[in-house]
Amino acid sequence: MSSATPTSARVRRLPVVGALRLGRPSDVWFKPALSVVAAVAPPSLLLMTLGRLDLAPYTMAGSLCALYAHNRPYAARAKVLAWVILGMLGGLAVALVSASLTRNAVVLVTVGALLAAVQKAVCDATRVGPPAHVILTFVSSAALFVPQTLGQIPGHLALAAAAGAWAWLVGMAPAPLRPHGPERRATAQALHAAAACAETARGGEEGAGARSAAYAAVHAAWQTLLVVRNRPSTTRRALERLVIRAEVALAAPADADPARLRSWARAVRGTGRIPRTGDPRREEDGLRPDGVGSCPDGTGSRPDGAGPCRTDGGARLDDDSLRRDGDLLRERDELVGVAAERAVAPRPLWSRLGPLAPVAVRSALGCALAGYVSLALGAERPYWALVTAASLYQANITLTWSRAVQRVVGNLVGVLLFAAVAPVAQLGPLALVLCILACNFGAEALIGRNYWLGSVCVTPLALLVTELPGFQPTGELVTGRVVDTLVGALVGFLAAVAVTNRRAGRHVERALTTVDRAGEHAARVAADPSSTPAALEAARRGLAAAVVDLRATADAAAGEWWQRAQPQERVVLAEQAAHRTLAATVRRRGLLPDPGTTSTYTYTEGASP
Repeated sequence: MSSATPTSARVRRLPVVGALRLGRPSDVWFKPALSVVAAVAPPSLLLMTLGRLDLAPYTMAGSLCALYAHNRPYAARAKVLAWVILGMLGGLAVALVSASLTRNAVVLVTVGALLAAVQKAVCDATRVGPPAHVILTFVSSAALFVPQTLGQIPGHLALAAAAGAWAWLVGMAPAPLRPHGPERRATAQALHAAAACAETARGGEEGAGARSAAYAAVHAAWQTLLVVRNRPSTTRRALERLVIRAEVALAAPADADPARLRSWARAVRGTGRIPRTGDPRREEDGLRPDGVGSCPDGTGSRPDGAGPCRTDGGARLDDDSLRRDGDLLRERDELVGVAAERAVAPRPLWSRLGPLAPVAVRSALGCALAGYVSLALGAERPYWALVTAASLYQANITLTWSRAVQRVVGNLVGVLLFAAVAPVAQLGPLALVLCILACNFGAEALIGRNYWLGSVCVTPLALLVTELPGFQPTGELVTGRVVDTLVGALVGFLAAVAVTNRRAGRHVERALTTVDRAGEHAARVAADPSSTPAALEAARRGLAAAVVDLRATADAAAGEWWQRAQPQERVVLAEQAAHRTLAATVRRRGLLPDPGTTSTYTYTEGASP
């Protein structure tokens, strides 16, 4: 376990200029950008041809689901997209029914705030990923203030469902071409981050930042690889070995070879064979299960050219070979530990929602107050103030402040862009649809650089959507949007300050303690010759469940105001230690030979440890 101590409690500074600094674009920025255009264009153009462009807001609700799950393996993406579409339809149904039953704005704002809180909590608990709850809240909040009758609801929901099904097909379209694309990208990012950490191994502030980023990248890679719990493929096993190599580099960055790590990363990003690092499960690599290099040809040299090995005369391995063999043994242990962790199902949704109660309360309070204040200022449709408040809430107050700054700046620049684009969009239905498609592409292409830059395109997009049923005065739209943005950002941030999630850090510390204790117990049981198979199995499953819980807890709580920073490094190191202990329990059950023996290590593809 790491000896690193968490940062002491303090009030974090609230940045302004730093919040607007542009970063590097995502490696796959074009994927969501092209996906949303492909999902929005056909339904919108079809409705335009039929002369019913007023129904496009409902199809766009389903089309926007194509923005989700681009970092997920395709087996998991299929499920996530399906649940997102169902969640979108559920929120839209509640909003449409509410709009058909009452026109009381206060009631509608209250319903919208409660929906936003539920959507925020569920998206955080399930870790659905960006754009998380914001799109769902935008769809349901906008629908609340559209005149509606009960008889129209089934047709409108059918349009959203049909567009959602098309969005699902768009999201899954790359699967036949690159079936392991998301896993490859995550692994390559982990290798690149480990190489950067190795290059800055001399220490200092830069080195600390690179190390932290590398641990986060490795953590993200494991999330991607472990999210699929069916029978792991040969490709995924090879990627797991590369992630373990990245972990080995983080454990001893001064001894790592950055060039080699980067070469592996480049090879992984492509579509060719995954580079082989040496499979510790096979003796053909010249490594026996006891970590001793074998020389089947009797020449005194390893068949892979890695250095000398032990001969019958008992010559010792050199330091490089010993280090390599030790890495392979560690890799083998971690692979078995990962397999054991994969066998444990995730926690039930209800148990993950409990720690998010402060976040849900914060969202409900902030969205409701933002909507009420907007109504008091004379807004007829205060949904934008509600959506602005809902979009602010991040993992901690500092990030929430940064998002507020980004949202305000992006929206203010965006209304200026809308004022320039509106005359072109009002030339006709085709011009309007093309402008909407351009804004969709721009928003997803730019939002990876910084949220405010993406908001510059999101704001005119949202305003253009309101023009689908009929064109409206540009001046009124711009004025209302500016006021609602300022109200939503201010009131939403005040609500975040008032409702602070101070329990988040304690949950992570508690999860780390649980993993430590479960690991110690499993190690004792594995080392006890008299332990029964039932006790060993119970200890193994308890540790694997603790590791899964730790990952979920750390993801849900990245830090808050007035509390300690999250110990990201400790989380990753605890996972590594747990994997090795899990491997020891599997070895104790006879599925893996003890180091130091000469028995052959066997592994059955897909077998549950």
